[in-house]
Amino acid sequence: MTTKIVLDVDTGIDDALAILTACRAPEIELLACTATWGNIDVAQAARNTAYVLDIAGRSDVPVAAGAAGPYDGTAPEFSTTVHGADGQGGRADLDFAPVLARESAVDLLLRLSREHAHELEIVAVGPLTNLALALDADPDLPSRVRAVTIMGGASFVPGNVTPGAEANIWHDPEAAQRVFDAAWPVTMVGLDVTMRTLLTEEHRARLAAGGRAGRYAADILDHYFGYYAQVTGERTSANHDALAVAVGCGLVSTVVAPVVHVEVDTTHGPSRGRTVADLRGMWRGWPEVDGARHRVVLEVEPGFEDRMVDLIASA
Repeated sequence: MTTKIVLDVDTGIDDALAILTACRAPEIELLACTATWGNIDVAQAARNTAYVLDIAGRSDVPVAAGAAGPYDGTAPEFSTTVHGADGQGGRADLDFAPVLARESAVDLLLRLSREHAHELEIVAVGPLTNLALALDADPDLPSRVRAVTIMGGASFVPGNVTPGAEANIWHDPEAAQRVFDAAWPVTMVGLDVTMRTLLTEEHRARLAAGGRAGRYAADILDHYFGYYAQVTGERTSANHDALAVAVGCGLVSTVVAPVVHVEVDTTHGPSRGRTVADLRGMWRGWPEVDGARHRVVLEVEPGFEDRMVDLIASA
């Protein structure tokens, strides 16, 4: 059995790894990618997405451009310090001319949700603006989607943009709240697990010894490791977005993942963008919570990074 997914990306470095993983894992049927703003502007995100798919030999996967800024209409802020001005650590092919879908990201997502009703998994690894706009366009969307997995948020650990907020949620808290409010199951793969699933120089060397996809992954990770050296004190990086793909599609098993209520702080104070998960049930062994539909992943089985590296290097 394979999982049919739409991958919603703001293709920076970790998004590229997620795309390569989705292309290579036999458990996944990648139906489309939808691009949004976040790490970089939406046009460059779409170009990067199409380029990475080309590297993976999957130029058949449609790419649709979506939101250019936050749900509330404010000016976007990008994460170029982390991912480089091109989103790929200076390795993007700026002359690459992508052939994008004629549909918008929202229209493509809605169409695929009808064509694959009750089978489609949405994996969103950037700001959640596209999903919020899709919900506005068709409030019945959740009834056709099997589940949504997001890379975003933090529960027991600090944020990575502010003390309380993780980047994808912080970029567009209003959109995130819209997605958490919708009547579909949401799995939150946040910093609690992604900051503990590290890629290392040994992984990068294995990628560099592989095929075209592996060499490209190794090249962009060089920049990412340089940034993360300021965060962790060593040349490693968190494996944010690919881990969300792995959780959403069953490539890795969760160890601790309670289903609880999650709210997003949409105020304009110091906690803006914080995900507030009601984790009080931990003291009673995570009892079932009436009406809850937000699965918060706190621990996963180890070893996914090794399999991911093997998949990408063998391309």
